[in-house]
Amino acid sequence: MDMKMPIMDGYEATRQIKNKYPNLIILALTAFASHEDKTRAIQSGCNNFISKPIDKNILFKTLKKYLKQ
Repeated sequence: MDMKMPIMDGYEATRQIKNKYPNLIILALTAFASHEDKTRAIQSGCNNFISKPIDKNILFKTLKKYLKQ
């Protein structure tokens, strides 16, 4: 989930998606990488947080974690 989008930001989109599909895994992807941004994403329902620019090793490790479930 990109957290900065026009019309509806990723935080609100995540809340709405999780309301309908609570077991869906959502990873926050954002250039805003402060502790507050990460906390806000997790509180919105994201399962994990990856900051941009995306490190492919971190992305693959994170995806592997959730694809094993």
